[in-house]
Amino acid sequence: MDRAAITYATVLLVLLPRGASDDRLVLGKPLLPGTTIVSDGGGFALGFFSPTSSAPAKLYLGVWYTDIPRLTAVWVANREAPATNGTTSAPTLSLTDTSNLVLSDAEGRVLWTTNVATGDSSSSPAATGLATVLLNTGNLVIRSPNGTALWQSFEHPADTFLPGMRIRVRYRSRDGERLVSWRGPDDPSPGSFTYGMDPDTFLQAFIWNGTRQVFVWNGTRPMLRSAPWTGFMVDGQYQANSSAYIYVAIVNTEEDTYISYSLSDGAAHTRYVLTYSGEYQLQSWNGSSSAWAVLGKWPTWECNRYGHCGPYGYCDSTMAAPTCRCLDGFEPANSDEWSSGRFSRGCRRKEALRCGDGFLALPGMKSPDKFVLVQNRTAGECAAECARNCSCVAYAYADLSSSGTKGGVTRCLVWAGELIDTEKMGDMAGGETLYLRSAGLDDTGSRSRAKTNAMKIVLPTVLVSSIAILAGIILACFKLQARKRNREDHKKLGLILGGTNTSDGLGEENTAQDFEFPFVRFEDIVAATDNFSEACKIGQGGFGKVYKAMLNGKEVAIKRMSKDSEQGTKEFRNEVVLIARLQHRNLVRLFGCSVQGDEKTLIYEYLPNKSLDATLFDNSRKMLLDWPIRFNIIKGVARGLLYLHQDSRLTIIHRDLKAANVLLDGEMRPKIADFGMARIFNDNQTKANTHRVAGTYGYMAPEYAMEGIFSIKSDVYSFGVLLVEIVTGVKRSSIDDIMGFPNLMIYAWNMWKEGKTGYLADSSIMDTCLPDEILLCIQVALLCVQENPDDRPHMSYVVLSLENRSTALPKPNQPAYFAQRSTEIEQIRYNTYNSVNTLTLTNIEAR
Repeated sequence: MDRAAITYATVLLVLLPRGASDDRLVLGKPLLPGTTIVSDGGGFALGFFSPTSSAPAKLYLGVWYTDIPRLTAVWVANREAPATNGTTSAPTLSLTDTSNLVLSDAEGRVLWTTNVATGDSSSSPAATGLATVLLNTGNLVIRSPNGTALWQSFEHPADTFLPGMRIRVRYRSRDGERLVSWRGPDDPSPGSFTYGMDPDTFLQAFIWNGTRQVFVWNGTRPMLRSAPWTGFMVDGQYQANSSAYIYVAIVNTEEDTYISYSLSDGAAHTRYVLTYSGEYQLQSWNGSSSAWAVLGKWPTWECNRYGHCGPYGYCDSTMAAPTCRCLDGFEPANSDEWSSGRFSRGCRRKEALRCGDGFLALPGMKSPDKFVLVQNRTAGECAAECARNCSCVAYAYADLSSSGTKGGVTRCLVWAGELIDTEKMGDMAGGETLYLRSAGLDDTGSRSRAKTNAMKIVLPTVLVSSIAILAGIILACFKLQARKRNREDHKKLGLILGGTNTSDGLGEENTAQDFEFPFVRFEDIVAATDNFSEACKIGQGGFGKVYKAMLNGKEVAIKRMSKDSEQGTKEFRNEVVLIARLQHRNLVRLFGCSVQGDEKTLIYEYLPNKSLDATLFDNSRKMLLDWPIRFNIIKGVARGLLYLHQDSRLTIIHRDLKAANVLLDGEMRPKIADFGMARIFNDNQTKANTHRVAGTYGYMAPEYAMEGIFSIKSDVYSFGVLLVEIVTGVKRSSIDDIMGFPNLMIYAWNMWKEGKTGYLADSSIMDTCLPDEILLCIQVALLCVQENPDDRPHMSYVVLSLENRSTALPKPNQPAYFAQRSTEIEQIRYNTYNSVNTLTLTNIEAR
């Protein structure tokens, strides 16, 4: 739990009597525990607080929000020297005639002071209006009689970056503001992590791990690095959770460079915090849930931590599952370590560079660290700067003139050593084109030229002819072998697809010849996935691993079935036979398959936004799913199920509908995936029974989980559970967010019965949802999860109700509740691999 979520056990916070509260501290009137200074607008307070219930209580002087019930300190003065209450006296904060704030303990020892040097203090400050004022921004300022700010807390931040504050670095002194994390969730003393601008380049920000004193580092190491500044001044970002725009500005003056930000009018309290665990988070206060919602956090994923991918490696953040890759012209330094997910050794060149080699343009990159800054160069001069230096391996150019910079309006970065901490960012702010010197390129970037130093050998005509004939014979042999192998593989595919009996529900007519379906060579799949490299892997499920690849110019997801899994063979057959026959915009598309020996692979369309559960249950991503998007996902899944149950030429029961098996395309449109457990019904068939229950506990209807009976109403039940998850943002297996009820569905039933349906909505959609639509979805869901299958609606009724936003729905009966004791569940899990009559629990990761 980070500091933003702390409920302080003891808070010595007592407001002053009516009329006595003020926004300033003046000479002769010290601040004592139990009294506060409140900003003029009432948003912030200055006073003493204790973050723990320890005895004696440690007291800290700090500034916090006044209109948030959970005390959240945004600035702390005496972080290294907490005070304690004495038996007869207490710590005090005083404004002295030297224009300083002094915090003294109960015995009069100075614990903290501002150390303002004002020169001559012989005049009487009391007569001239010296004061310390708490502003509406949360900034504590010592003001001189003429209004000049002699000292301000914004220039001495703790762990919080507030609107209007500046994080900067000064060119001459190379110092500036920096955030320092807390040591622990209830310990405001300086922690291990620091965030600030880089004093060496002035162009990037870092999170460091270590102790730092005035930019002199002792045993520190970088944990995260921003992209070098490319010249943009303001980056506006809309945050749906807080219904506000956040305007992040980077300003470059003759004296310094700084980062600042502001919020649009009416926005909720929003702040950046460097947590005690080293995360830099963007948080917004949600009044409905009385909690800080995390709108974003950095590092976002493991591979964009500083140097995670090693020298010449880069983090590909444009992938659904970001991972490390090697720059063009490089390969893993240790392939075994790389394939096992250890990237620290990075990559090595495949071919040595020559001085005349050209440069390959890599757009949308976060430029590496350890660059040399060259100012006042045009783009051509920057390229020439690197080209004429045989040690230069890369360069990047940016025009900073839009920033209002005086003097050096361009920025040329060159690299002569290892390229470290690189990232592929795509269209994200901070991405730029990195020009990488690449072996074999000419000055136009073409690889078509032959090596100029290659030895020219003229062979006798007879020898050339002999080699050509021999090559032809070898090629013909390879083609014959390939044709034979392809015939064998096609035959094996036919056996797999045709070897289906009626007990499997597919029918005897379902052979490979019943439909046209692309057969892909296994060699092509191996090449596309770089021999199933871990760098290409984007998921792993119960039946195999999934890889992202380019195949015939198209991005695809390739699932490699487990060789030793009988279930994998059944799933393979189901997927090929079913999905190849199904065409609907809310079902995932299958592009092809391959069978060679024991290897079976499936090629799907690639969906960039991963599975629904990866976003819905991730606090850092769920804000991407506002209510209109969620409502469209609900309706899309409903239409997909309706097609399976009624509108396709086959009646298909999915049997494993869940958030992990709903994939999202680039527009957040849903597609039902994973038909490995699906079953086909005949025209006159309404239900079936199985001795082997397959699915995911919690989504399964009670008659299916307990008796093995399944029908289209089993899918309807699963849809009802999924619908409640989408509305609430709570996993069906969660025990922390359902107020002590046995499961999520019983919780939703009780809230609906008490007329509190609005409280079920996820806090992140409160500002975008419509109460009537929330009520509609919850009531439809409760109709779907009724215990008697006959009481559950058909998907045609569900789709009609959602599309028409029906208001006259029947009242649902109490939902089915079947909960097994933990020992019984564990026994079921154990028996899964020991009996065909037991429950098979799966939790397949999304592709």
